[in-house]
Amino acid sequence: MNKKLISTGALFGIIAIILGAFGAHALKKVLLPEQLITFETGVRYQMYHALFLILIALLTDLSEKAKKAIYYLVVFGVILFSLSIYLLATNNLTSFDFKAIGFVTPIGGLLLIVAWGILFLNFLKKKTTK
Repeated sequence: MNKKLISTGALFGIIAIILGAFGAHALKKVLLPEQLITFETGVRYQMYHALFLILIALLTDLSEKAKKAIYYLVVFGVILFSLSIYLLATNNLTSFDFKAIGFVTPIGGLLLIVAWGILFLNFLKKKTTK
C-alpha cells in the first residue's frame, strides 16, 4: 500500500506541476483572471493531496485499512474535485458545457474531507504511550 500511496502522490504532484505551469503560461492568454484563479485552486488542492498521500505512506501508526480508505477517498476526491474545477475553469474553450457536471465538485471535496477525517479519527482513538 505504501508504494501505491507514494507513487500516486508523486504522479498527482507531477500532474499538478505540469498543469500549474500550463495555467500560468498558456491559459493566462485565454482565460479571464477569475477563471485562472479557479484553475489554480484545482492545482493547489491536487498538490496538497499529492503530498497528503505521501505523508500517509510514511505514517507507521496508521493501519493498512485506514491507509487504503484514505487512498481511495483521495484519488476519487482529487479526480472529482480538481478535474471538475479544471474543466469548469476552461469551460469557454470547448463546445461542451461543463457546468452540467459541476455538481461533482462538492462531492469530490466531501471525499477529501472524509479522508482527512479518517486520519484525524485514527489518531484521536490512538492510545498515548509514555
